[in-house]
Amino acid sequence: MLKPLLVCLFAGLGAGLGTGFAGMSAAAVISPMLITFLGMPAYQAVGIALASDVLASAVSAWTYGKNKNLDVKNGVVMMASVLAFTLVGSYVSSLVPNTAMGGFSTFMTLLLGVKFIVKPVMATKESMGAVSAKKRFLQSVACGAMVGFICGFIGAGGGMMMLLILTSVLGYELKTAVGTSVFIMTFTAFTGAASHFAIGGAPDWGILALCVLSTLLFAQLAARFANKASPVVLNRATGVVLAVLGAVMIGVNYL
Repeated sequence: MLKPLLVCLFAGLGAGLGTGFAGMSAAAVISPMLITFLGMPAYQAVGIALASDVLASAVSAWTYGKNKNLDVKNGVVMMASVLAFTLVGSYVSSLVPNTAMGGFSTFMTLLLGVKFIVKPVMATKESMGAVSAKKRFLQSVACGAMVGFICGFIGAGGGMMMLLILTSVLGYELKTAVGTSVFIMTFTAFTGAASHFAIGGAPDWGILALCVLSTLLFAQLAARFANKASPVVLNRATGVVLAVLGAVMIGVNYL
């Protein structure tokens, strides 16, 4: 019992920090660890990871929203676009052989972490407000479609893709970008977890409970810290967390 407890604790630690700081999907951390260290079937591991993401993302989104760092209006638009085009991407992927890119989100996590350290996001809410509502709506639809299609096509990278696009393309201030990302991930993770359990059957309830609780705890701690931190500190903290998680997951997957 000690080994599953430790694996779930460390998986939840990494996933929770990634979620609370950067809106990262827990599946990028939890599923490889459950597969590698507990020998769990991949489909069940992904389902547990997605289920762990639901509460962690929801509580993180509530924390960001309470601190006025959440764009619900455009987040709903992007979420609808993401969900719709995830289905399109999944369908197209099924028609094309050998499209699996399992390491995509892992390497993207590392590179995005380095990006936040080297070139921090310094946009402000004032600069965000300068964009017209119509333009922001169209940007949300277009970017949501791109994120959804890529995620459906390669099966990974949703949280990281959203954070990158929200900060680099849409010009979001970092806290609002993370808050909006975890808001969207709450619903996408719930949809994914429900479909995994409906198709693959009930998960290991003990492992699920341990992963959910540990991810929730560390996500809440990270979200509280992030909302109180200055932009410079938050960029550095987010960059370090992502870079370390990316490096660790590369080691778990390839070494």
